[in-house]
Amino acid sequence: MRRTFRRSAAVLATGLALAGGAAQAKCHVDQIAELPVTMSPNGPLVSARINGHDVQFVADSGAFYSLLSPGAAHDLGLKLEPAPFATLRGAGGETDVHLTTVKTFTLAGVNVSNVEFLVGGGEVGGVGLMGQNVLGLADTEYDLAGGAIRLMKPVDCGDRLLAYWAGPKPISTLRIEWPTPIAPHTFGEVWVNGVRMRAMFDTGAGATVLTVRAAARAGIRTDSADVKAAGWSYGIGHKMLRTWVAPIADLKVGDEEIHNTRVQVGDLELADADMLVGADFFLSHRVWVSKAQHRMVFTYNGGPVFNLAEPARMREIAGDAPARDAPTVATTEKDPTDAEGFSRRGAAFAARRAYDLALADFDQACKLAPGEPRYFYQRAMAHLGNRQPLLAMSDLDTVLKLKPGDVDALLVRAEFKALSRDEAGARADLAAAASGSATNADIRLKIAGAYGAIGAYEAAIPQLDLWIDSHRDDARQGEALNNRCWARAVLGRELDKALADCNAALGHMAKAPAVLDSRGLVRLRMGQWDKAIADYDTALAQRPDNAWSLYGRGVARQHKGLKAEGDADIAAALKLRPHLEDQIKRFGIDVPSTGAAATH
Repeated sequence: MRRTFRRSAAVLATGLALAGGAAQAKCHVDQIAELPVTMSPNGPLVSARINGHDVQFVADSGAFYSLLSPGAAHDLGLKLEPAPFATLRGAGGETDVHLTTVKTFTLAGVNVSNVEFLVGGGEVGGVGLMGQNVLGLADTEYDLAGGAIRLMKPVDCGDRLLAYWAGPKPISTLRIEWPTPIAPHTFGEVWVNGVRMRAMFDTGAGATVLTVRAAARAGIRTDSADVKAAGWSYGIGHKMLRTWVAPIADLKVGDEEIHNTRVQVGDLELADADMLVGADFFLSHRVWVSKAQHRMVFTYNGGPVFNLAEPARMREIAGDAPARDAPTVATTEKDPTDAEGFSRRGAAFAARRAYDLALADFDQACKLAPGEPRYFYQRAMAHLGNRQPLLAMSDLDTVLKLKPGDVDALLVRAEFKALSRDEAGARADLAAAASGSATNADIRLKIAGAYGAIGAYEAAIPQLDLWIDSHRDDARQGEALNNRCWARAVLGRELDKALADCNAALGHMAKAPAVLDSRGLVRLRMGQWDKAIADYDTALAQRPDNAWSLYGRGVARQHKGLKAEGDADIAAALKLRPHLEDQIKRFGIDVPSTGAAATH
């Protein structure tokens, strides 16, 4: 690495150390810095300032160096220069990187001059990742459930266990590997179904995940009946990652054993680990990573360790009925004293789907700071998770009164209005969200998706155009290209461009049934019956319950003169989705009335 990289880390360490507490006699721990953490769908967020601008980073212990997204660097007016290496490898493969120097970086109230960041990858939440050049400056205490990450310095403590908060709680330990400048991460051995695995403890991974190869060593096959497909995920790199959820009979982390649980399995490219132990583990534990002792110590907070329960989708919400089977989660030792503290703790509860506890904290935050729209937005999302949509809508309305044009609130409210069959209201909110977003804003992908959900594909395509053009290095290119392919196919427009989009999407998401379904529709529109059937066959082999694929294959078969097979496919599709035929007719897809071959 370049000398300036090492200098930036050293300067930052010196600045934060000067802000730490004074030394005391005997074994004691000095707090160098406390970083307040707010949990979000993208991970634990830490606030900072770049050249006077408020920003948030995902605290990512799996990132060897802090990283800004290209969009964030552009918005902050930062100048890019060549990096010491041209590419960076992440879970999704390689991505191009550059280097930038931040004139004044403010963290934990300390200003540090001329701090370097890598720039690359896609949008990951906030402006980028805060990596080990910050989180690994000293011993690190991860108290995500309490809303904080602390950089700590033990003095004269020898080999004593440093879990000072534990009290009567059992303390688990795990030996970790020596960090190196090239690999400063936290690595340790864990056991999955009795098989030893090398694990990276990675707060930037939303959920704990095994690689497909490591899972096979533990007797877990992705084609087993008890392993369920979980869709696609993404990280640093250009590729989307196929994921599954698998049962685990026994998982041992240090002294702690977890029985009969479930974890994700992902088609990951990890060069130096078998699995990532993610933010779900850190939320369910309070963790100290000791560099001097080469040991991780942790205590259990209660509740699920690997929380894979899906949040309630708004389309599944039938009314104001609280969520059932909420996990039992311990509260922190001391209650917060201000609105921001309640907000952070509430976000941690919400991340673990302990919505009753989260709502109680958000109530306090809203009461203490009734003019802060962010707290009402957090409470709205917790109400949605708790299946209380009317209360959520009330909070979203409050957000938009306090902050007219808040894009996140407009987007969520539009989705709810769409589900309530208020298409005009949904379109108005989405138009307002689009007009209030920067040209290269990441949220345009979500706006496009919301337009698609109400069938407004003509409005979705311009949003996708803007996002695709400004996010060339983002792993979600496959998702966006597929959405644009589908929108054009449904509208029956620019079918050559739609086909190119689907082909490009398959380069990011190989054999993804959703993309094959989209391409099948394109080829159906183009009259390429055999090719459409081939795409639908491959899609249905993975997703046999996809009504669109069944219907599309049925139509193609009818055009081929295969009336019985076509009728059977269409009947199966309508059994799954009785109103699908109305959509097909509205989109003007040619369905033969007889089994005779027809032309498009």
